[in-house]
Amino acid sequence: MPVLALRPHAAARALGVSRSFFYAEILPELRVVRRGRLRLVPVTELEAWLQKNAARALVS
Repeated sequence: MPVLALRPHAAARALGVSRSFFYAEILPELRVVRRGRLRLVPVTELEAWLQKNAARALVS
């Protein structure tokens, strides 16, 4: 079964960034699922964030 959502620390790891960077710079831009103290970041939100923030490499 595919993973549908990640906890924030796992989402940070999946993106290859530190937890502090993820919490400060990325998480505020994402829609998350909240149930009590639990927060889940849908994988589709991470994918959409990557597409939105991806830039083409400059070729010299």
